[in-house]
Amino acid sequence: MAELQQTRVQKAVEDMVQSLERDHIRKMQGRMFRCSAECCENPGYSMNQVHQCIDSCHTPLAKAQGLVTSELEQFQDRLTRCTMHCNDKAKDLFDSGAKEPAVRALMDKCVGSCVDDHLNLLPSMTHKLKESLNSIPQ
Repeated sequence: MAELQQTRVQKAVEDMVQSLERDHIRKMQGRMFRCSAECCENPGYSMNQVHQCIDSCHTPLAKAQGLVTSELEQFQDRLTRCTMHCNDKAKDLFDSGAKEPAVRALMDKCVGSCVDDHLNLLPSMTHKLKESLNSIPQ
């Protein structure tokens, strides 16, 4: 993928992840640590009960991180498939006798279109993730 296009995608995804982290994940981390501290401060718990309590405190955050990771992997997979399609189109054009400038122009246009299409998916993906994060029981 062209460097400029790659930078556009990375910046947009980083901005989305930072927003999710700031507005959702960080609050969940705070709750997890406070919950874990309460487990440790309970004098009536056995060592095993403390570990189980801490594990249950970590569950919501682990689910949240799993959701975000899964969505990002799916986004990356879709973008990769799109750019691979561009590679195939460029190879076919080259094999049909086209010169390198024409192949490069096709590739740049095709990859740019992939990036634009996938950047347009980020707002709905962000909305879906926020709803999913808000629905995780605390």
